[in-house]
Amino acid sequence: MPLPLIALIVASFAIGTSEFVIVGLLPELARDFAVSIPQAGYLVSAYALGVTFGSPFVAVLVGRLNRRAALIVLMGVFVLGNFLCALAPDYGLMMAARIITALSHGAFFGIGSVVAADLVPREKRARAVALVFLGLTMANVLGVPAGTILGQAAGWRATFWAVLAIGVLSMAAIGWLLPRDLRGGSGRLLNEVRILGRKQVLLAMLMAVLSSASLFSVFTYIAPLLERVTGLTPHWVSFVLLLFGAGLTAGGLLGGNLADRHSARTIVMTLVGIAAVLVVLWLTSEDAVLAVLTIMVWGVAVFTMVSPLQTRVIDHARDAPNLASTINQGAFNLGNASGAWLGGAALGLGVGYAGLPLVGAALAGVALIVAVVAFRLERREREQG
Repeated sequence: MPLPLIALIVASFAIGTSEFVIVGLLPELARDFAVSIPQAGYLVSAYALGVTFGSPFVAVLVGRLNRRAALIVLMGVFVLGNFLCALAPDYGLMMAARIITALSHGAFFGIGSVVAADLVPREKRARAVALVFLGLTMANVLGVPAGTILGQAAGWRATFWAVLAIGVLSMAAIGWLLPRDLRGGSGRLLNEVRILGRKQVLLAMLMAVLSSASLFSVFTYIAPLLERVTGLTPHWVSFVLLLFGAGLTAGGLLGGNLADRHSARTIVMTLVGIAAVLVVLWLTSEDAVLAVLTIMVWGVAVFTMVSPLQTRVIDHARDAPNLASTINQGAFNLGNASGAWLGGAALGLGVGYAGLPLVGAALAGVALIVAVVAFRLERREREQG
């Protein structure tokens, strides 16, 4: 592993911990800010929207910088956001601080993916991109549980101070380990925007939205599904989520290795696998052992998609990849929000928690159709030109 990738992994671990740890601290935040837990939950939504709609503008602002400098600036924004979170005296300022923190997220993973792909030989690009996202999955397995325990023991502000410290460490590591001669973006906003209109870039982003929506239409409601349908206690639900996080980590690494050999086949087979696993979850959700095993396999499958899709966007937007790669991160987050909404809408229509895996399977099926269309168009264009 090239040493610069270690700096990117540490940074993505810090960003992932900051994004997700707040879920475990909602009761403490709600109590201190005198708001309801659902109101405190809007801090999660605000972050996701900040990533989706704010990060592209940040990517444009840092687009003229050398990519090493851009990543240092973005981690500086991340550190500032967590500093403001740790000091926030009320709910409104906490909301603003979370949005500021989110601004660095999409642009960091977008530009970081481009940097990782440039640091290794072409046949190892997807694996390098997968390693950048490894920090994100490790945050779910290690950072979020540790941050939640720290926040419950020493107060939620202590968690944000700890995340800030990791952010400062990663910023120093990026400055020390990344090459100084990393080129910047195209420097031309019109050129960056024009590339967003390419069919293959748009289709890859649509796959990102749909695959992420498939995940969150079920995962958002996984705790009540496991408790009410499967019959697990909250303690066992936490254990299942830990296994799911381990599956995400394994899937990220697997996706990078497979995509370097055959990206299109990896995407198609993974979508088929996701749809199949969710149908199996629908069938096994009332059996504790089978449901837990299925959820672990599901975790492996869903994150196998990330690096192939991110690498695909970089490849098809190679003339000016910064903005496209960043917006693709927004596409994943748009899928997160859309999936949660669709799952809630299905519950409102009486589908029930046990039926949610079928909703996720249907969304994966639509993503599969988009993938097949994209790859057929690509093959036709290759044959014609």
